[in-house]
Amino acid sequence: MCYAIPGNVKSITGNLITVDYFGEKRKARNDFYNLQVGDYVYAQGGFVVQKIDEKDAEEILDTWKELFFELKKTDARLSRLHNDKPHLDKDFLKIINRATYGKSISHQEALRLLLSTDSDEKEVLFKSANFVRQKFLDNACCVHGIIEFSNICRCQCEYCGIQSSNINLKRFSLKPGEIINVVADAVIRFGFKGIVLQSGEDLSYSSEELLDLIKMIRKKFPVFLFLSVGEREEEFYRKAYEAGAKGVLFRFETSDENLYAKLHPDSSLQERVRYLKFFKDVGYLIATGGLIGLPGQKAESIIDDFLFAKELGCDMYSFGPFIPHIDTSLADDHAPDIEYVLKALSVLRLIDSSGKILVTTALETLHTQARRRALLSGANSIMLNLTPKEYAGLYDIYPRSSTVDSSVEEQVRNAQQLLKEIGRAPTDLGI
Repeated sequence: MCYAIPGNVKSITGNLITVDYFGEKRKARNDFYNLQVGDYVYAQGGFVVQKIDEKDAEEILDTWKELFFELKKTDARLSRLHNDKPHLDKDFLKIINRATYGKSISHQEALRLLLSTDSDEKEVLFKSANFVRQKFLDNACCVHGIIEFSNICRCQCEYCGIQSSNINLKRFSLKPGEIINVVADAVIRFGFKGIVLQSGEDLSYSSEELLDLIKMIRKKFPVFLFLSVGEREEEFYRKAYEAGAKGVLFRFETSDENLYAKLHPDSSLQERVRYLKFFKDVGYLIATGGLIGLPGQKAESIIDDFLFAKELGCDMYSFGPFIPHIDTSLADDHAPDIEYVLKALSVLRLIDSSGKILVTTALETLHTQARRRALLSGANSIMLNLTPKEYAGLYDIYPRSSTVDSSVEEQVRNAQQLLKEIGRAPTDLGI
């Protein structure tokens, strides 16, 4: 399965190009290649990640053409919005109607939607979010792979199973060569174009080692690289961007300062935000977000988090449920109901009609149909776990069952089937 569709370069302005995909035109940044109008490229995350030979591109496009438009038809059918429930509250419908036209909704209006308990209102909310997603983003669905390469962490985040004080956890750290082998398998065998390198805050991996790893991956493989390695020195992140890592996954978890302080004794919300602003200044594509359903978290705080992330100018939202871990101080607390999390993601879609919203693996742990339901409630990005099976269960941030025992082959097969059923093209067509 290919996770990108090659496009034809139609115009070039500096490092910004216009790419044509079966008549649809999108923008992408070109930082790596010497391109001319007429060339074919793959783009991921809004960046050109590979220049492809014309003959090869045309062969791939021939296999995609019929399926591409069939998927669009399926998606359009499933996202059709028809309100057959005229009895709904008028204030609720006013909010929904404004949001479906791409107009902003207030904090109070977003909270009204999130707190709804009426089954008919929830159904309309989910369908409206899916309609808005399709209207503003079409049927593109980003598919990224994640490699969790170390569960060693110096931090003591109270909700996290790999916190430094967890003596029950067997620690691991993949060597650079092992990571390269996983990337090679993902790119060559399965066609991944976007990969996240994630670890705890493991300082046994020096900045120089990580930079060498980034350079080696970019030299060998045409892939968009996200970093998720926590708080490191600014100079490292500047050099990492220059070396070819163009995205960061860096969550703030909660914008409530008091709640943040209780959960993160090693850091501050101000420092977290400072990093996010710094990443934006460097030029990184930013994926950020937080936890839904934290102990002591109010619904108002979740809306605050959504608006906070939007104000930061993030490119992708990563909001997933809190799931208690037995080896943490929050072991006796409870995960939120999946309906609550799905409502939250739908509200997020109505807050930001054109943002990319990730279905987190934590959400997939809550319910076997969580990925499908989230994608039909406004989300448009998924993550497949590429971590070798002997280590996947050790990256134990939260107890999970969704991907730990699944091979990459099985994950890819399931993703293929689901995306085909709901009419999503497993690709990121650009900006």
